[in-house]
Amino acid sequence: MEAMEKFGVPRKIVSFVIPTGYSFNLDGTTLYLSLATIFVAQAAGIDLSFGKQLIICFTLMLTSKGVAGVSRAALVILMGTVVSFGLPAEPVFIILGIDVLMDMARTSVNVIGNCLATAVIARSEKEFDDDAARHFKSE
Repeated sequence: MEAMEKFGVPRKIVSFVIPTGYSFNLDGTTLYLSLATIFVAQAAGIDLSFGKQLIICFTLMLTSKGVAGVSRAALVILMGTVVSFGLPAEPVFIILGIDVLMDMARTSVNVIGNCLATAVIARSEKEFDDDAARHFKSE
């Protein structure tokens, strides 16, 4: 949050958008869950129609809003999704082995998305400091 302030986003916007984003802007988790569900279907040799894949993606876009900010919480959602769409649960255990690495990746995507959302909101409110952004140096 301090880095976003140094980047030129006012504190009032950062302190509202970043915490809100951690609850509702989990795009990395949404992408992960969608791809993991498709992987489970492929690993089980099940062909999903394009329409069914879209329904899965839209369902996970809504479901990911309720994912807790806890390690491995996405696996619980993934297991529920797999069962609700009639897919076998066994391939989820394959994902369990690499979930630590995938957790780091989806967290990175979530953080980058929340930082981008913060800058976009600041720009739309005409409170973004372009000069601070030009001279920003990461530590």
